[in-house]
Amino acid sequence: MSRARFLVALCLAVSTAVAVRPAFSVESPFEPGLMRLAEVLGSLHFLRNLCGEKGDQWRGEMEKLLESENPDPERRARFIASFNRGYRSFGGTYTQCTASATEAISRYMKEGETLSRDIASRYGN
Repeated sequence: MSRARFLVALCLAVSTAVAVRPAFSVESPFEPGLMRLAEVLGSLHFLRNLCGEKGDQWRGEMEKLLESENPDPERRARFIASFNRGYRSFGGTYTQCTASATEAISRYMKEGETLSRDIASRYGN
C-alpha cells in the first residue's frame, strides 16, 4: 500500500472514530468564554470587596449565570472552580486596596463586559 493511501485510510479511520464519540464529550464553542467569565466574576468579587465595596454583587452575578445555564453537576463544579480560582488568584497578592488592585478591577470589568457581549452576540438567541 502506498504511503498516500495509508494516510487516507488512517484519516478515514480517525474521522469515523471521532464521529462515533458521544455528543456530551464535545465542548460547546462558548464554554471557554463562560468559564473565563466565571473566573472574572470571582476576581471581581475579591477585588471589589477588598477595595471597599461591601456585598455580594459579583457572587450574585455568578449565581445568575449558574441559574441561566442550569448545568449538570459536573459542569456546575467547573463553573464554581473557575469562580473560586478567580477569587483566590488575588488573595495571595493583595491584602489591601492599592492602585494596582484598582487597575485590575478596571481591566476585569472591561474583560467581563467584552466576554458577556461577545458570547451573547455570537451564541445568543
